[in-house]
Amino acid sequence: MDIKSFQEWSRKAADWGAEYRDKVGDFPVRPDIKPGDIIKQLPLSPPEAGEPMEKIFKDFEEIIMPGMTHWQHPRFFAYFASNAAPAAVVADYLVTAMSAQCMLWQTSPAATELETRIMDWLRQAIGLPEGFDGVIQDSASSATLAAVLTMRERALGWKGNKEGLFGQKRLRVYSSDQVHTSIDRAIWFSGIGEDNLVRIPVHGELRALDPEKLEAAIEDDLAKGYLPAGIIACVGGTSVGATDDLIAVTKIAKKYDLYVHVDAAWAGSAMICEEFRHYWPGIENADSIVFNPHKWLGAPFDCSAHFIKDAGSLTKTLAIHPEYLKTLDTDNEYPVTNYSEWSIPLGRRFRALKLWFLLRYYGLSGLGEMIRNHVSYAENLATQIEALPDFEIVTQPMLSLFSFRYLGKEGDDLDEINLKLLNAINADGRTYLTQTKVDGKFVIRIQIGQFETRQEDVDICFTAIKECAAII
Repeated sequence: MDIKSFQEWSRKAADWGAEYRDKVGDFPVRPDIKPGDIIKQLPLSPPEAGEPMEKIFKDFEEIIMPGMTHWQHPRFFAYFASNAAPAAVVADYLVTAMSAQCMLWQTSPAATELETRIMDWLRQAIGLPEGFDGVIQDSASSATLAAVLTMRERALGWKGNKEGLFGQKRLRVYSSDQVHTSIDRAIWFSGIGEDNLVRIPVHGELRALDPEKLEAAIEDDLAKGYLPAGIIACVGGTSVGATDDLIAVTKIAKKYDLYVHVDAAWAGSAMICEEFRHYWPGIENADSIVFNPHKWLGAPFDCSAHFIKDAGSLTKTLAIHPEYLKTLDTDNEYPVTNYSEWSIPLGRRFRALKLWFLLRYYGLSGLGEMIRNHVSYAENLATQIEALPDFEIVTQPMLSLFSFRYLGKEGDDLDEINLKLLNAINADGRTYLTQTKVDGKFVIRIQIGQFETRQEDVDICFTAIKECAAII
């Protein structure tokens, strides 16, 4: 493709993107298709000769687009939103055009130094004290795996990477059953093993892990000759927003010299609003924290903020220094940081640029207003649903996340009728909700967090819930 054609198609793609974002609210949130509908339209073999861009773009619009779920739809209330604020999308255009591999300082100095500054901006924005360093990971899953590997190495006296786990004491890690499944996978991948992730019972409205039972589990493991390594706490758990008492958790961790990682993947963004920081007193005592600006803050996926109190422990766990990756010119005023030594992958995208555009264009006040609005919308929607006959709120709003249940008619199987209602709501197309289980009961889950959501979108969601309940 010559430069003139590249320019022409780049403009067409940008124009298409702007029109799409302008009209996305007119589409059903989720496509009305069946498994196989898309793949049946795709050739079985790759083309031998190149094809014109006109045909490729036409197929994109006619085959791919009808099968897309619209995550930027203002009535996307499922999972957690994967936001892409327009100003940050522009930054991602530039990143893709440059396509730099930013693994080392010398492979793109500006990318490294901007990341250092942007992560300190984010540290300040969410109220973390000085002393925490930050790195941008692809996802909270990678940050959590890095944390679990670090707690493993720390507990083993930094011998695990070299000697393996054979012959070592049996390691133990503690969490509630409300943490994200990325914690389970980190335990698998680290070699610690699923049987050594000790689930602590939860209590209270916030479903926090019980500190007394946590300490009892640690004491029991010590008596058995096991080696406690760390605790994974959560603030705003994925299912219904479970939030642990970080003061109590970190006090116990200090007593037993355990590493504490805090998963605040969704809720961490809300901490740019000082009034929501009552959800995480004690955060300053954590060893590492992760939150995803690609969820609620507006950065396009992927972009995960990982903060570490002792960066040396992280790099001691992850860094490797082959000759072909060494930075030779190190006689400078500023120390050289190679962020590939802070991450699981060697390769790194220039993710800091979209955060730079995002924070500068919207400012903390603009982003904070968006988050406050979402919290208010959720609280009001929960109140409206609770006032309906035959509905109950199962878990009250934790920030902008809550769950509810339709009580149906006498004799209904409530799990079955709620599944039927959820399917009816999603087939309707006006909004998109998902499900979870609370104390074994099937419930419908709502999380308001899409960047463009307005009050009228929440009103449409409420109407869809009522109307679908009336016809199932």
